[in-house]
Formats: sequence, structure tokens, C-alpha cells
Amino acid sequence: MKFQENKTYTTRSIGDADCIISIKVLRRTAKTLFVEGDQLTNATLRISQFQGVECVSPWGKFSMSPTITAK
Repeated sequence: MKFQENKTYTTRSIGDADCIISIKVLRRTAKTLFVEGDQLTNATLRISQFQGVECVSPWGKFSMSPTITAK
């Protein structure tokens, strides 16, 4: 499953279920998403894959970082 342009994707924080993280995909390449969203440190995100589904980490990679999937 792949990210699509002009769609919004969301996930919840691991530590606080009331904290919803969302991104809107502006455009994409094969390995990069160009996004906008609240509290983003970087508007360019590298795409990874997990079990055939594309994933991004909008706040960077650390032990409890949120991951947004294209599913």
C-alpha cells in the first residue's frame, strides 16, 4: 500500500491517546514524501516499508516516535 498525493494520514501518540498526529501529502517521489502538518520538524520525510505498507516517522526516529502508515 502506498501514500497518495493530496490525502491526509493520521495516527495516535503512544503515550497519549488524545494526541493525534496528522500529515497531508503534498507530493511524493519513489522514496520521499513532501508533507505539511502540525508540529513537524521536517516537511520532507523518507519512506520506509513494513510488511508491504509504506511508513514514515514525522517526528524522527526514537524509542516512542509515532509512525504513520499508508494503510
